[in-house]
Amino acid sequence: MVIPVDFANTTVDKLKEICQDKINTDSKFKPYRTVKFDTLKIYTQPFKNKTQNLIINIDNTGFLNDNKALLKDVGVYNETELSFFNLEAYKQFEKDPVMKWE
Repeated sequence: MVIPVDFANTTVDKLKEICQDKINTDSKFKPYRTVKFDTLKIYTQPFKNKTQNLIINIDNTGFLNDNKALLKDVGVYNETELSFFNLEAYKQFEKDPVMKWE
């Protein structure tokens, strides 16, 4: 989903609120309404290497942990791609990062 935001004036917490609002109001995200999304992480930035994992960057960098920080101060800028996910599910996936198509 593409969400236009003002990087200089939007906090990490506000972006989480915006994303959660989209999930709760847009019918295409209905299957995800029962998931507790609580973490943002940089997936990739323009002109930098992309991860081989198509779902989430499992490198231990790029977590946006400071909810009060402005996006511009945590490295988010135009065309930065972010992952919004449940941290506990991420930790479980990190233990065995195998793609299972069942």
